[in-house]
Amino acid sequence: MREVQLRRERWPLREPFRISRGVKTAADVVVVEVIEQGVTGRGEGVPYARYGESVEGVLAQLESAAGALREGMTRTELQAFMKAGAARNALDCALWDLEAQLAGQTVWQLAGLPEPAALVTAQTISLDTPEAMGAAATRHAHRPLLKLKLDAHLVAERVASVRAAAPAARLIVDANEGWTPEVLEEALPALESLGIELLEQPLKADQDGPLDGIGHALPIAADESCHTRADLEALSRRYDFVNVKLDKSGGLTEALAMVGEARRLGLGVFVGCMICTSLSIRPALLVAAQADYVDLDGPLWLTNDREGGVRLGQDGRLEPGDAALWGGLSPRLALQTPT
Repeated sequence: MREVQLRRERWPLREPFRISRGVKTAADVVVVEVIEQGVTGRGEGVPYARYGESVEGVLAQLESAAGALREGMTRTELQAFMKAGAARNALDCALWDLEAQLAGQTVWQLAGLPEPAALVTAQTISLDTPEAMGAAATRHAHRPLLKLKLDAHLVAERVASVRAAAPAARLIVDANEGWTPEVLEEALPALESLGIELLEQPLKADQDGPLDGIGHALPIAADESCHTRADLEALSRRYDFVNVKLDKSGGLTEALAMVGEARRLGLGVFVGCMICTSLSIRPALLVAAQADYVDLDGPLWLTNDREGGVRLGQDGRLEPGDAALWGGLSPRLALQTPT
């Protein structure tokens, strides 16, 4: 019989994180631990209000699955037992971690993937005035890739300010569904002239039909429009890239399958995350190794992260941290209380 432990945690941010929909000052996460034969598998999910999720709702989903987990529900059975989202992500990642340890393997060995290595991740520049965004870009000008959060106002001015502050950095833009088709058509020439490489989710997920008729040389990525493999075929006629996030896909199992299907359909792959701790990022690194663009800077926004978490190297790349946190075979690091 397995033991299942659930808890909620709140991790303060070092500064506010602003996007077109609002502001975050802390990361609210749910942690799952599944214990069997003295071995503990861990996972973390981030409930996201945009998708109708809350900490309380995710905990209720997990409580409803606890009985089946104690009786030995497998990771394969979980996919049909629970809908995609933060709750299934936490459970799926915990079961990967548990399954690998019981088999005497790392998760990447079990999945037939390379060991996580340092990679380039985007550094997010939070939505603010053009001047403030330029100042933030100055602090991060050494980073190879910056991601700008925008709304529908002062688009060209904000991008130009960041470009002037970080002339050597590659730039991508995320509108978080904040634009209309008119704003998009007006913004595209400016974004292209300023050297933007990728535009993420300019229109609302349920109102992105106009993308069919808007010509664009600048690649456009689906984020809020993209959750699981079931979305990809339709998206392939409208977008050039898809953003795979474990909290949307419902875990590592579906995320890995999404990468394969996206490639089959000719879509580029962008791997992202919510504002989270490194317990969420460790499994996402296995997907990120197969991606064209990576945005896994969630833990870098925290005042403090978990012990052994990911860290930023001097070359601006994200280093994977200690495998003892998740996925490895070395003794488990303690999951400390948020501070």
